[in-house]
Amino acid sequence: MATSEDEPGKAARKSDSQKPKQKRENQDEAELLTVPDGWKEPAFSKEDNPRGLLEESSFATLFPKYREAYLKECWPLVQKALNEHHVKATLDLIEGSMTVCTTKKTFDPYIIVRARDLIKLLARSVSFEQAVRILQDDVACDIIKIGSLVRNKERFVKRRQRLIGPKGSTLKALELLTNCYVMVQGNTVSAIGPFSGLKEVRKVVLDTMKNIHPIYNIKTLMIKRELAKDSELRTQSWERFLPQFKHKNVNKRREPKKKSVKKEYTPFPPPQPESQIDKELASGEYFLKAKQKKRQKMEAIKAKQAEALTKRQEERNKAFIPPKEKPAVKPKEAPAETKIDVAAIKEKVKKAKGKKLGALTAEEVKLKMEADEKKQKRKK
Repeated sequence: MATSEDEPGKAARKSDSQKPKQKRENQDEAELLTVPDGWKEPAFSKEDNPRGLLEESSFATLFPKYREAYLKECWPLVQKALNEHHVKATLDLIEGSMTVCTTKKTFDPYIIVRARDLIKLLARSVSFEQAVRILQDDVACDIIKIGSLVRNKERFVKRRQRLIGPKGSTLKALELLTNCYVMVQGNTVSAIGPFSGLKEVRKVVLDTMKNIHPIYNIKTLMIKRELAKDSELRTQSWERFLPQFKHKNVNKRREPKKKSVKKEYTPFPPPQPESQIDKELASGEYFLKAKQKKRQKMEAIKAKQAEALTKRQEERNKAFIPPKEKPAVKPKEAPAETKIDVAAIKEKVKKAKGKKLGALTAEEVKLKMEADEKKQKRKK
């Protein structure tokens, strides 16, 4: 018989055994949410759908005239690639269209959608070597239309060039970070690669068309790539590691030449302007007679006319005023005190003729003679 003392002990043991079970369940749920590294979905084979498809499906797309020569060359390769999946492909050069349709042997229901994407990519100037990758299960494509995102044609061309970068360096960096092939052609951007990479490519392309430089998104992708390597950070938020760029909206509006300065607010209304009668009353003209007023007006007109006449006369007379002449410079006379001594010059010339080039003067010769005599005395 079990006593009442053993009951609480059993309950405690039960609770202890339940705790590790709950932890294991939580761990299993976390592991189920994450896809293990190196896992791939098994390929769809004929055994999965042995009876094939009930109805025939087909897709057609048009291509531009400049792609006709390339498609003629690579079309046998396209047919060969699609025949492996039992899909029929036809090229109509008269209409300028490509058509793909299923056959009785087709067993994969989704292969027709991939074949449709293949002809779409070929029409958008993507090479056959890259476009044929779309037939693989782990590869998808995305054709982003950018033509209607920017109204101004010049601005659109600049932003599209910004996406490509100098010598295609920006596009190459984007391809390396997203593991996608990106092709910019006309009004569309074609991307081929894994689903996660296509999502990033679309974001970068749309942001570039919204005037956000692609280098900012490339920086965040580089940081995300490094963070993904750490197994501990996979379940955590990465917002603290990612850079936050502030949008600087530079206002290039031209300032007006005449700036209107706002007056200080006053609760009182502005003073009422004086009427013509008030002005006449202040000056005393109101009490004058009509003849006197007329005479005053005539005098004012005559005074204005006289001023204008004098100004006009002054302007006319300017042409007859002679210009100011510069004062003539008088030649400087040699001072009478400094007379040339001809006799002294003649003596100098005679001495110079007597001298040989490099010859010593009379004083120098004397000094040399004295120095030689002293040397001889020392030797004795």
